[in-house]
Amino acid sequence: MTDWHVFRGTGTPHDWELPPAPPWRNFSAASSLQLDEDGWWDRNPIDLERARTYQPEARELEALNVAFFLRRPLLITGPPGTGKSTLPYAVAYELGLGPVLRWPINSRSTLQEGLYRYDAIGRLQDSNLPDGSRQTPATVGQYIRLGPLGTALLPFDRPRVLLIDEIDKSDIDLPNDLLNVLEEGEYPIPELIRGGAQGERVFAHGQEEPVPLAGGTVRCSTFPIVVLTSNGERDFPPAFLRRCIRLELAVPTADRLAQIVESHLGPAYRERSADLIEHFLAQRDSAQLSTDQLLNAVFLTMNIEVPDRGGLIDSVLRSLSSTT
Repeated sequence: MTDWHVFRGTGTPHDWELPPAPPWRNFSAASSLQLDEDGWWDRNPIDLERARTYQPEARELEALNVAFFLRRPLLITGPPGTGKSTLPYAVAYELGLGPVLRWPINSRSTLQEGLYRYDAIGRLQDSNLPDGSRQTPATVGQYIRLGPLGTALLPFDRPRVLLIDEIDKSDIDLPNDLLNVLEEGEYPIPELIRGGAQGERVFAHGQEEPVPLAGGTVRCSTFPIVVLTSNGERDFPPAFLRRCIRLELAVPTADRLAQIVESHLGPAYRERSADLIEHFLAQRDSAQLSTDQLLNAVFLTMNIEVPDRGGLIDSVLRSLSSTT
């Protein structure tokens, strides 16, 4: 295209067309995808892109299968952009284990948040409604919604895939708080235990319909595939580490970057991006660049016609280091 700008800053309305989106940002692709019976991946094109394009190396395959075999969490450590959080999507897609249960961690995350939430205020408000205004009797389970971790520990026939993303950003106590749950594969819901409820139904993470729950304790029948990621910004307690299978990812080499470009964009992009990969590698360490910046630069510069690509490349490959 000769003029690739959608917004031209002229103050004059004009006809325009939305340019094609990068595959990893194509939120409108779902309607054309027909990939599995339950249609989950059809409705989640970004998750599908993560799953289909990820190409694990031998070390990653080995560590994941060891964790799967031993029913232990896999702790992946490495710099941003090395694909740590993409592996669970590839596993769920290849093994047909349904949508990934993702728990993004921040400094305020707690074990309770990951397990379940109890809407006590909502229950109190509903209890004060006039008689006859509710179509069905209220039960405690209707006010309980399981979190990603809590849902992963439901007694499924086959394991669910749980991604606990960026665990190193958590409060210092969260890794220790996780120990008992990950070791025992169960947790109590005191609100149900106190009521002595039997045959309750609760809402699971990502599901619109409630699921049955016998008694007040959630206990897995098959331990989930748990992947924890860390950018290496902190150390973890030995008691936490010994319960995990650990994998450290290095930054991708030139050949690995070329494979990543090809898997996302195709062989033609790989052939044409050699110079850009070399330019990226020359700056990566000093500017702390990440692989997704390279993908953005490749897609942008290969899909527009401009006399000088240098300015576009510099706008995308901006340093992530606060000292440069």
